[in-house]
This record gives sequence, structure tokens and C-alpha cells, in this order.
Amino acid sequence: MSTTLRVSDDTKALLEHLKRDDETFDELLERLAQSEKPINVGAWSEDQADRARTAVKRSRESFER
Repeated sequence: MSTTLRVSDDTKALLEHLKRDDETFDELLERLAQSEKPINVGAWSEDQADRARTAVKRSRESFER
């Protein structure tokens, strides 16, 4: 079975840049889809989440200077 997907010229150019020489667009899309891992909600402990929030806050503050 075959399906046509419409994408903008810009999107096609981005995909062509990611596509390996030896793979089809179907193989590229499959590879990209498989590389995305679902977000595991609650994977961090409260302490880990607090440390991450603090690090993000410090990082944002450093750009404001």
C-alpha cells in the first residue's frame, strides 16, 4: 500500500538534508519516528525535578545579564 504525504518545499529540503544516501524517504521517516522516545511522566524524583528546575532558572537568568 502507498500513501502520499504533502509537505512544504522547506520541509522537503530539511528531510533531504537528514536523509542518508542509501535510504529511501520511507526508511528516513521510519528511522525518525523510531528515534523519538515517549516522555515518561514522573520519571524523575522530586529532588531531581527540583534540581532541573533550578538549573533551568539559572540558565535563563544568565541570558538576562
